[in-house]
Amino acid sequence: MKKLISLTLFLASAAYALACTNLIVGKKASTDGSVMCTYNCDGFGFSGSLFYSPAGRHDKDELIAIHGWGPAHEGQYVKQVEYTYNVVGLMNEHQVTIVETTFDGRLELINNDGLLDYFSLMRLALQRSATAREAIRCMAELVEEYGYNSSGESITVCDPNEAWIMEIIGKGEGKKGAVWVALRVPDDCISAHANLSRIRQFPQEKDSKNSISSKNLKKINRPEIECVYAHDVISFAREKGFYEGSDKDFSFRDAYCPIDFENVRYADARVWSFFRHHRSDMDQYLPYINGEFDVCDGMPLWVRPDAPLSLRDLQHDMRDHFEGTPLDMTADMTAGPWGMPIRPLPMHFRSTDSIDYYRERPIATQQSGFTMTCQMRSWLPDDVGGITWFNCDDADMVAYVPLYCCITQVPDCFRPENNPRNEFSFESAFWVANMIYPRYSMMIGDLRIAQNELEDYYFADQEEVLKAIETMTAADRRDYLNKKSIAYADRMMQRWDKLAKYLIVRYNDQIKRRVDENGNFQRWGHETPGYDQQFIDAIGPATGDRYRLDNVIERRER
Repeated sequence: MKKLISLTLFLASAAYALACTNLIVGKKASTDGSVMCTYNCDGFGFSGSLFYSPAGRHDKDELIAIHGWGPAHEGQYVKQVEYTYNVVGLMNEHQVTIVETTFDGRLELINNDGLLDYFSLMRLALQRSATAREAIRCMAELVEEYGYNSSGESITVCDPNEAWIMEIIGKGEGKKGAVWVALRVPDDCISAHANLSRIRQFPQEKDSKNSISSKNLKKINRPEIECVYAHDVISFAREKGFYEGSDKDFSFRDAYCPIDFENVRYADARVWSFFRHHRSDMDQYLPYINGEFDVCDGMPLWVRPDAPLSLRDLQHDMRDHFEGTPLDMTADMTAGPWGMPIRPLPMHFRSTDSIDYYRERPIATQQSGFTMTCQMRSWLPDDVGGITWFNCDDADMVAYVPLYCCITQVPDCFRPENNPRNEFSFESAFWVANMIYPRYSMMIGDLRIAQNELEDYYFADQEEVLKAIETMTAADRRDYLNKKSIAYADRMMQRWDKLAKYLIVRYNDQIKRRVDENGNFQRWGHETPGYDQQFIDAIGPATGDRYRLDNVIERRER
């Protein structure tokens, strides 16, 4: 009798992950030689949790039942492999990490009969792959055999030595496979994607010794190979009428995800802002971000940063709201009375005089279910070399908690049962941010104190961790790192509980209680912070003389 394993979805809410952000750093572009990538899983109204899948050996006739969020595939299965790896979040025990953003592209290419959605595809590859190259081959072969039923995806695939970007889209109803391109990010570069296809021209097999098509996937482990693509990625575009030019000029983005102002402004603007943090010449691409495609119709897929990035740099990048740029979300009255760098949905709105407006879409956003920054270190044993710095909710508001890729226990605050979508739980790490949003400029300083306190401790403790494991056996290391990860999460929850109670007391009745240099409440005294200045400056134009005090005084004097 065949043994069946159910592939349930990470979060059960991952279908909402249609507005995500990935930042990528090659090992020579980082300060310590790490390969790094990030993921904001942005949805709406859900708290995230941490997926865990244990390593295991399997019978040759085992099958995996697929339960995606798309059309039901009752009674459809994927063959299991002999051995699957331990997976924590989106990193496995070999430090292979796979994260994504959805670009949709040509929606007519969705094939509802395909078996694998993108998240099931990523999960299977993590369980089966010891390197990034193996993961790319695994995903390509799985969609060829079982079909693909999602829209367009940009997928980041990393290991301790390399980072790749793979872009994939289906072939439409009745066509089982997918078309795709995967490119290796140069070691000394940074890259990113955020809900818009970014691969344009790529080296092709007939013109480059560094490129192979899917007909030659067995060659993918050759170190000189830096581009792999579906053999029909160009011919299929011609067949569908998406492209008519020569092979050498073919652009994956232009064929499968044509740009317009909205998908550039809402998506590639996030990439631009990340690049701008680390490269001084990025304002030359402002015409592109502003929709002036006759002046500029794209940005580089990757750039060399002016200086190497640390992991903390990357975590800061995940908290970006375009501060200091022409898109700064805190710089005008739309930030509201208390300078909020976030905006409510929808993305478009209309005034009573029928003028249409839009809002910016930054990297950090209130609808994140969870966020992670992933660090892969080739010079360390895998079990301690791979760390997912994880938390639930908005990257701007969380403290990133280090979780090692070998752990076999999920901290309580990140477990699915403690993060229900429709119920508040004191066991969940998810809820503090929503206390800050309504009075952002008043409260954010207190959150930053707690956030920095936690992250300073976590980073300082990493040297102690490396010293402690030097003489341990693999089993003892795993036990030690399990306990460390759980202790880190518990420390965060205790500090968050203290912060939440502090915020309730300090800002009761919209005042700000005075504190001493140690943050302790003074017995008496408070401040009335009032509105942010840019909001005050907008009151007169919006209300005329309604609130002008000088008019009242003048009338009284008359």
